[in-house]
Amino acid sequence: MNDQLFIPSKTYLNLVFMNTIKKCAVAVSLLITVVTASAQEIAGSWKGTLNVQGAELPLLFNVTNENGELSSTMDSPSQGATGIPMDETVFAENELTIRFKQGGIKYVGVLEGEELKGTFYQGGMEIPLNLSKTEKTIPGNPDLVSSDEELDALAALDKGDYKYSVEDYFAKPKASTFRYSPDGKYISYREKDENGKRHIYVKDVATGESQRAIEEKEELVRGYAWLNNSRLAYLMDNGGDENYHVFAVDLDGSNLKDLTPFDGVQAQFSNLLEEDKEHIIVLMNKNNPQIFEPYKINVVTGALEQLYTNDDPANPIVGYDFDKDGNLKGFTKFKNGVDQEVYYTDGKGGFNVIKNLNWKDTFSIISFDYATDYEHDAYVVSNLESDKAKILKYDLKENKMLEEVFANDSYDVSDMGLSKKRGYELDYVSYEGDKEVIIPISAVNKKLHEHILTAFPGKQYSIVDATEEEDKLLVFLQSDKLYGEYHSYDVAKDKFTFVFNLMPQLKEEDMAEMRPITFKSRDGLTLHGYITLPKAALAGEKVPVIVNPHGGPQGIRDSWGFNPEAQLFASRGYATLQVNFRISGGYGKEFLEAGFKQIGRKAMDDVEDGLKYVVDQGWVDKDKAAIYGGSHGGYAVLRGLTKTPDLYACGVDYVGVSNLFTFMDSFPEYWKPYLKIVKEIWYDEDIPEEKKIMEEVSPVYQIDKIKKPLFVVQGANDPRVNINESDQIVEALRAKGQDVPYMVKYDEGHGFGKEENSIALYKAMMGFFAKHLADEAPLPPVKG
Repeated sequence: MNDQLFIPSKTYLNLVFMNTIKKCAVAVSLLITVVTASAQEIAGSWKGTLNVQGAELPLLFNVTNENGELSSTMDSPSQGATGIPMDETVFAENELTIRFKQGGIKYVGVLEGEELKGTFYQGGMEIPLNLSKTEKTIPGNPDLVSSDEELDALAALDKGDYKYSVEDYFAKPKASTFRYSPDGKYISYREKDENGKRHIYVKDVATGESQRAIEEKEELVRGYAWLNNSRLAYLMDNGGDENYHVFAVDLDGSNLKDLTPFDGVQAQFSNLLEEDKEHIIVLMNKNNPQIFEPYKINVVTGALEQLYTNDDPANPIVGYDFDKDGNLKGFTKFKNGVDQEVYYTDGKGGFNVIKNLNWKDTFSIISFDYATDYEHDAYVVSNLESDKAKILKYDLKENKMLEEVFANDSYDVSDMGLSKKRGYELDYVSYEGDKEVIIPISAVNKKLHEHILTAFPGKQYSIVDATEEEDKLLVFLQSDKLYGEYHSYDVAKDKFTFVFNLMPQLKEEDMAEMRPITFKSRDGLTLHGYITLPKAALAGEKVPVIVNPHGGPQGIRDSWGFNPEAQLFASRGYATLQVNFRISGGYGKEFLEAGFKQIGRKAMDDVEDGLKYVVDQGWVDKDKAAIYGGSHGGYAVLRGLTKTPDLYACGVDYVGVSNLFTFMDSFPEYWKPYLKIVKEIWYDEDIPEEKKIMEEVSPVYQIDKIKKPLFVVQGANDPRVNINESDQIVEALRAKGQDVPYMVKYDEGHGFGKEENSIALYKAMMGFFAKHLADEAPLPPVKG
């Protein structure tokens, strides 16, 4: 599944409750408390709505009483979170107190009949919150959900003497995330133990000895980095609540320090200062949960200094631009939920607006140009004067372009590399076309580029790390048949050394080929995509094909490289088609906007035209085409089965929209400011002609046209595509007598994040495809 249907600015969306949720199954409280004889009265579910600066956040506290001992959990339906265990639950003298220490949350309410009248506390704010007694229900209609036994029977239909199992394609790597210390004396990496915990180890390059620097216990280490030659930093939250803290530790695990020890506050890495190894810049929503502000923190003592105040919550700063010395040179403000303003320093302590942007525009600083003495020169990526994004040299003080660094006529360009060792010389630029393309610029990089391509033909590479002297590099290799492999490169010795293969269980010679394809849409638009072909197709046999529209849909695209889904499908004899239909990202503004108001219409035409193209090439059997997708891709499955009822043999809808009206009505509160953008991309029901289109392209209104088998998959806590979207389609099809297997995971949201759930999904999916794409007669249906 490729990303979400619609992703607003994460920084802007940190409402008071956003960063305290924890997506988990209902669990008992971490702390059992002493209660009074009236505890039985308070047991049950209590529902209310928290009003935070115009946003409404429904909350549900579930209080249980077991033998006089109280515990409680909290649900936040709009955040897709259920069963968050509370640390403390006390009911005394008719007053209920609930605490969630890690989230900095407390609720105090007085019981008056069937109502609790009280106050919600967090981050220094006190918000009235009255709760009424209610019956707790699980999301959606559980009566519609297929049983585990029924889904296991479906999975069992995937019969065959296969070399690789589903687990082989989705196993977590034994080791990953390799990085050099700045001086190159050590190399760090994650290593998974027998319990699935991924600790951080540091290996002495000279001796080969390793030691564990960071132990991953109950909480996950979300990311890590070298601060200097003797100290590491890492991010960790509490049980997935996204209130990340930044920790620092020495290489041997000593001198551990929480650099951001604030409850209910999220910290984000901003800058590792190149010229100051004792400090970093971190963004925190310490003063207001909705907005982030920058702090300079000493990595040893934890002393911090606030660098700027983000004092306009209605139009917050959503990005800061610091130079290598930690000076704030500019920032970008979000405005009116749609537009942005780019500010740059006036040299006197203030900032001036240099750009007013529409949400569709791109203008952002990649790096300041330290190769010049003029401090206001920078490399920026921009599409303000062109259809395709290009890299420009820009004078930010004078607000003018100096030169065009690189552009491509067909694709957006946005990435580049500089060599600090060689005075910040421009080394390369890169862009994503049919494959990732690196254009070496400097003489040193041209030599390196040619050397890597010669040593590893057919592979895509990236330099994921380098020492400060740039004498040792870490090269990461990938291809359509290789998940990922690390090699080190010693510049002085001109020597590559193998480091690690992330998926050694999958042999390249057994993997399928992914081919880029280019074709014309029915209205003349040039389209790109990929076809992954099993060995039978390469031998001239027409094979079944799984059409896989990507998520998003706007700004997302499919890419060439190793795709575990496509490789699993190929191992079972299926080709996989991926089309970058109009509205996909990377092909310029015009191509993106060609898909606005065309979701479910011309965007689907493009997918159909892609299928026709691969059929015409003789690769696939037109009578054995399935369609599968997640998020917008799930919507595309339902739309495909209604728009072209005879085109597909079956479909798998994974967290997909079925009703555009209920989809927009069920937006989480923190998406409401972005509704105008969504309506520009999708449709606006307040415009009569667009409302009619919404009815035409909403699959739930075209249910009678679905006549091919469908498998529906949903995360119960999904805040983006509410479970009601899937319930609607399952219930409507069952009402007309169709068999619809329906998998729901009650500990998941918008897509399955847990390994065991993903494996269960792919096993059932393989059984479903085996049942409906096989040559033999259909097997008895699995009842839902």
